[in-house]
Amino acid sequence: MNRSLRVLALSATAFTGLLALSACTAANEPSVIGAWGAPGTSGEPSIVFAPDGSYTGNDGCNGVGGRWRDDTGTDHTVDLGTMHSTRMFCEGVDTWLSLARSAELSGNTLTLLDEGGVEIGTLQRADG
Repeated sequence: MNRSLRVLALSATAFTGLLALSACTAANEPSVIGAWGAPGTSGEPSIVFAPDGSYTGNDGCNGVGGRWRDDTGTDHTVDLGTMHSTRMFCEGVDTWLSLARSAELSGNTLTLLDEGGVEIGTLQRADG
């Protein structure tokens, strides 16, 4: 094998290795996409993030939804944008989720923050 072919073969092998490594890194990055909380459980908050940038959920009483934007950078923050919500009255249900404006992802815990950046609650990953 001449020198040019060896260099080409070595380069292709190195490129394939880097490609595989980058795929593993991307697959291991935490993602907000999926279900959080207790979907389908009456009186319990939940939220589901779709890959298309939409989210839907329930604050334990009212349906919520909107469009999310990944602000992760290095701190894994999600901007919830303007959350829409129904306005039903449910006695004894804490509807804190409808006050969320952003979220921070850490492993299987989603910490939800209000408009002032104050933590108002957490949800655990439901589908992981």
